[in-house]
Amino acid sequence: MLDDNLEKEAMEQINTFSRDRVGISTLERYTGSMKDEFQPYILLSNFKHYVNIFSKKFHVAIRQGSVMRSCHSLKNKISIIDYSVGSPVAALITELISFVCPNAVLMLGMCGGLRNEYEVGDFFNPVAAIRGEGTSNDYMPPQVPALSSFVIQRYVCEELERRELKYHNGVIHTTNVRFWEFNEEFKKVLITERVQAVDMECATLFTVGFAKLVPMGALMLISDLPLKPGGVKTKESARVVFQKYTGTHLDTGIMVLKNIQSAESKGLAYHF
Repeated sequence: MLDDNLEKEAMEQINTFSRDRVGISTLERYTGSMKDEFQPYILLSNFKHYVNIFSKKFHVAIRQGSVMRSCHSLKNKISIIDYSVGSPVAALITELISFVCPNAVLMLGMCGGLRNEYEVGDFFNPVAAIRGEGTSNDYMPPQVPALSSFVIQRYVCEELERRELKYHNGVIHTTNVRFWEFNEEFKKVLITERVQAVDMECATLFTVGFAKLVPMGALMLISDLPLKPGGVKTKESARVVFQKYTGTHLDTGIMVLKNIQSAESKGLAYHF
């Protein structure tokens, strides 16, 4: 029996080592960055504009991987990754960064606002997400709620209020269907659920983050109002949103992570 236990323990160590080695190798290959370049605080984004601005702001190089782009500011202890779009790749990047054990991760994403009083340019603070994307079912049972890190979202709210930026709190519906705006039955579902916003990644990020012990939060920008006439995002409207709000969105996210860093350096107790 003792020999059996030793053999089992040895096999578990081998499997863990192999998984870690493959995970880190994949992270490095996909992002173009070495493991040691990743900082303890990470921003995630769907857009290359954010990485470009981050690079210019901190005068650091952009790494181009086989799938994603990344950038690292050692001075500020912050990395940013443009991981592309959609729930499968959101799950992938969350699992990959789990191998570097970040202190906090913040998604800077865009979403559709579903309430009449919402306006393009408002921010949305997602406290939870409806798991309509399917990907998260491979990581946690369907009855497990998709919750963002309360601590990270608290810092998000504090920074938005400090900057006097208009924002809304609530639940976001994550779907894997990009052109849901033309599906009348799906729109009825959104109304029945009483969700306030819709996106394609939050539920996946929150659920996989929970499964893989990655503290995950999100600061979403309302980029369109898809339930209103003429409110669906277009190429032209997206360009305006990028021009007007990208800088503020990124700067706010950076300060959220810096505020968390400051709290940790002072030894303030908080838990993800």
